[in-house]
Amino acid sequence: MNTKPSRSLETFLNPEPGRDYTIRIQVPEFSCLCPRTGQPDFAVLDLEYVPDQLCLELKALKLYVWSYRDEGVFHEAVTNQILGDLVAACQPRFMRLTADFNVRGGIYTTIVAEHRDPDWEPPDPVILPAPPDA
Repeated sequence: MNTKPSRSLETFLNPEPGRDYTIRIQVPEFSCLCPRTGQPDFAVLDLEYVPDQLCLELKALKLYVWSYRDEGVFHEAVTNQILGDLVAACQPRFMRLTADFNVRGGIYTTIVAEHRDPDWEPPDPVILPAPPDA
């Protein structure tokens, strides 16, 4: 059993590649280091994606996220780097990564980065009628 951080991402075949569906993953314990002070930064990562042929394997994702714990990196850089690595691993139709960092110096930071396959068209949203008043 691997109990060390790793930048290796694993995938598995999408069981429903003909259907657009959304996978949502929340990583509540992301941490890295401030590149200026070396102090720890903490964030909640919210990942949403529409898979194409591959899905991300969660244990490998956990070890990948853990690999940033001792790395000094700016919030903007780490969010975009993680998104780029995840897109490279599974080539999704769409992916959005939201990194919601804890307060530092009285300032909260949220970074949102997205990827969209240029050949993918999102389906039209379905709007259901409101239920009748009771």
